[in-house]
Formats: sequence, C-alpha cells, structure tokens
Amino acid sequence: MNLAVGVPRGLLFHEYGPIMLELLRQCGARPVLSPVTNREILQAGLELCVDEACLPVKVFFGHVAYLSGKVDALLVPRFVSVEPRAYICPKLMGLPDMIRARVCGAPRLVDPCIDMSSGLSRIASQVAALGQALGVGRGRAAIALVKSIDAAKRGSPEPEPAPSGAIRIGILGHNYALRDPYISLDLVDKIRRLGAAPIQACDYSHRETAGWERERARRGAKRLFWTYGRRLVGAAYRWLETGEVDGIVHLASFGCGPESFVAEVIQHEASKHGDMPLLCIDIDEHSAEAGLTTRLEAFIDTVAMRSGEYARYVPTSGQPVDTR
Repeated sequence: MNLAVGVPRGLLFHEYGPIMLELLRQCGARPVLSPVTNREILQAGLELCVDEACLPVKVFFGHVAYLSGKVDALLVPRFVSVEPRAYICPKLMGLPDMIRARVCGAPRLVDPCIDMSSGLSRIASQVAALGQALGVGRGRAAIALVKSIDAAKRGSPEPEPAPSGAIRIGILGHNYALRDPYISLDLVDKIRRLGAAPIQACDYSHRETAGWERERARRGAKRLFWTYGRRLVGAAYRWLETGEVDGIVHLASFGCGPESFVAEVIQHEASKHGDMPLLCIDIDEHSAEAGLTTRLEAFIDTVAMRSGEYARYVPTSGQPVDTR
C-alpha cells in the first residue's frame, strides 16, 4: 500500500504546491491535500498556534489539524533560502518544530530543509534524506525532484492581460495570502468586480522583481535579505518607476515582523515618487469583508478621480492613502 502523505494547503504550498504533489507521486507516495481554507480550519489553527503568529501561519496549523489522523505522514518542508544571500521568514524556517511542539498526535513529519544558500552538497544530502523518509533511494528521489520541477514549469499559467481602458491596480502581498481567498477576503476578485484590472506582484518571476530591487539598491538604498520582501519592494519600485499601474494596494498580515518593515519601505518609496496612490490593508483573524469592500470602493474612486477629469480637485500631496 502506498504511503499516504498529507500536504497542508497553506503558506508556500501556494507557490511550490505543484512540485510537492508531483514529487510525492514520482516517489510512489499518495499525496492527500487538505481542502481550501474555511472557518473550521481557521478555528482549529487558532486553537493550536501561538497568538504571536501571523494569520497565514495560524491557517496552516488548521490544515495540519485537518490532516492529522487521516494520513501516515505530513510533508512540511523547512524553507530557509530559495536564492543566494536571501532568506525566508523565520517562522517558516521553524515551522516543523512549531508543529511538533504544538500539535499533539500529529503524524510523522517529512521536513526536508530547502536551503539554496548552503551549496549543492547540502541540497544533495537533503534529497537523500527525503528519499529515505519516503522509502526510496537517493537516485530515484533526485530523478523525481527533477521531473516534478519540469512538470510544474510546464503547468504554470500565464497571468491574464489587463483589459484596455480599465483602471490598473497593482496588488502587493505574499502569494500565500493573496492566493487563499479566505485569508485575503477575496481581495483580487473584489477589485475585478469593481471594474478595475488587478495586477499581482506574485505573478512576476523572482528574476523580474530582483532586477528592480537591485536597481533601487544601485541608487543608494540598502538591499533587503528577505526573499519575499525583495519581491514586494521590487514590484512596487517597478510600478512607481514605470507607471504601469494607476494605484497600489498592499495586503499585509498583522503580526508579520518582516512585512511590517517592508511596508514602511514601500510607503517611503511611494511618497518620494509623489503621484501614486497607495492603500495599506492589514489582515488578521478579525478582518471583515464589509470593511474591506468599503475601503476598496473608496480607493478605486480616488484613483479614478486622480486619473480623470477631476484630477485637479483631488489632493496630490504624494502621501499614501492609508486607511488603517
């Protein structure tokens, strides 16, 4: 009988999920994916996780709770670094340890360490450890990893082009928040239903956003050492420099230490450029859809007035529109 390995539908699953699922299949395991986030999953996560964690981490604990008792093992990679000289959020580095400490009766964890900063020898040893945990040899695990990455690349959808004439709203936020409609309160579709064209920073590749973040550094700014902070700052700087969007919405998770710093950097850059409206929204387990809808309606109306015939009647001090 194939080993049933649970895959929580949270955090970096929203970026590396296709690789995780295909890797398990290639190794002969049977992946079991938790359902989309709902109120029951969030409530289970709130009961298990520490209060200081951000909302996406609490939701991840809820997915772990859902899978506990239904699978033989859980795949919870320890993400440390996915690019040279940059690192992932500390809570994601310690995620397997947090689960072992807080979730009583959790299945055995398969927690390969993903650390691109430590060289190929470290990666090879982790591939071997992953194969051992799944009951296959090093060679088969390495081949499975290559095949799963290739399959994920072939299946990556292209972002939809923005319709001509629509107000273009750039959306900043971690992909594990934006791509989970329950966490983000369906932010992207709300913007689309209001008649604007959402353009998400998480649709850009690491290479695209890193290039703009390096350009900002060449002009005297200090580089960030958080990978996802670099992504957000790089995308924001691109939009501010090129004018590809008419306004920017930044969705941040309350309690996220790195993102609280990144938000200040983005607001500083927006104020320097002077004419880009910026809406900052913090989310946690108490956020409500009605309040978010009101903020988005007011923000998009403001953006439309700034770019239309009433532009001269709208203040253009260059300060971000912040409704927190």
